[in-house]
Amino acid sequence: MTCSNLSYLNGRGGGGARLNNDGPRVRRDPLEEAVQPINLKDIESFLKNMRVVDEQTFKGLPHVVAVEENKLRATSGNLAYVRGLDAQPGGAYVIVRPTNLYYSVEGKKGNPPTTHVRPLDTQHGQNKMLWHHNPVKNLFGRNSNVLGYEVEVIANAQVTRSGDPSSLLITYSDYEVRAGDLIMPVEDKPYDSHYLPHPPKSVPTSFEVLAFTDALHAVGAKQVVALSRGASDGIENGQVFSVYHPGERVTDQYKYPDGGARKFFNPYDSKVQLPSEFVGHVMIFRTFDRVSYGLVMDGLRPVMLNDVLTAPE
Repeated sequence: MTCSNLSYLNGRGGGGARLNNDGPRVRRDPLEEAVQPINLKDIESFLKNMRVVDEQTFKGLPHVVAVEENKLRATSGNLAYVRGLDAQPGGAYVIVRPTNLYYSVEGKKGNPPTTHVRPLDTQHGQNKMLWHHNPVKNLFGRNSNVLGYEVEVIANAQVTRSGDPSSLLITYSDYEVRAGDLIMPVEDKPYDSHYLPHPPKSVPTSFEVLAFTDALHAVGAKQVVALSRGASDGIENGQVFSVYHPGERVTDQYKYPDGGARKFFNPYDSKVQLPSEFVGHVMIFRTFDRVSYGLVMDGLRPVMLNDVLTAPE
C-alpha cells in the first residue's frame, strides 16, 4: 500500500466461505462493497491542517503579538513574536488560525440538543472574539455547550529565542501569519496511515452533519463534512455510517383541505410526518473529543446540514 492510495480493509474479517449446492462461494460483506478505496489527496489537507480543540485549551494557547519589523503580515523566513509560550530554542511548533466554533443548544421540552456552527473572526482580539462568538450559556432556559474550536494550521515555525515574547522563525507557510494567530505543538502522529472500515458498536444520539468544509448548503461524494460527535461519544476512525435526510412535516390536503371544517377541528390529524430518506455513506477519518470529520463515500442525493447519521444498512 502506498501513501497516495489508502486501502480500506474489512474490519469484521471480510466474511467466511460457505457451501451450497452450487459449490463454494465467497460471501461478500455489504459494507465492503459500499466503501471503495479512496485517494489520500481527497482528505490530505484535513488530515494535516485541521484540528478541533476544547474551550479551555483554546483559551490558553500562546498567540502571535507582532511580526518582524512591525509588519502586518509575515511569511516563510520572517520572525513572529509570541506571548505565553514556554519553549526552548530549537522547538518546533505550528501556527494555527481559528475558523469555526461548534456548539450545541439544549432541545426544547426534552427534545435532543441542536448543533450549530459559527464562523470565527480573530481580528479584534481574544476577549471580544470569545464574547461575540460564544453561545449564550442560558438561552431562554436552554443550556448551550461548546463542542470545540476548529483551527487550521497555516504555518510551521521554530523557536529561535525563548522569553516573553519568544521569537519564532517561520519555516513554511500556506498563508501570511498575522497578530492574533495561535501556536500549537506539532502532532507526533497527526493521522492514521490506513483505515479499517467497520460498523459502529452503537450510534450516539443527535449525531448529525454539523458543517461543510468547502460548501455552504450541500456536498456530494468525496467531500468532507464536520460531524457533531467525537471520541468521547465512541466515534472512531474507520467507522462507516449511513446518512439520512429527515422527512418534512406536511399537511394532508386531500382529506384536510385548507379552510375546511375537518382541518379546523382536527389540526393535528391533518399533519403527516414524511419518512427519512437515505442519502449515502460517510466514513470517519479524523476524530477529536466532541467533533469528528467524515468523508462522503457515495450518495443518492446531496448531503445537507443536519442530516442524521445512523448505523450502516
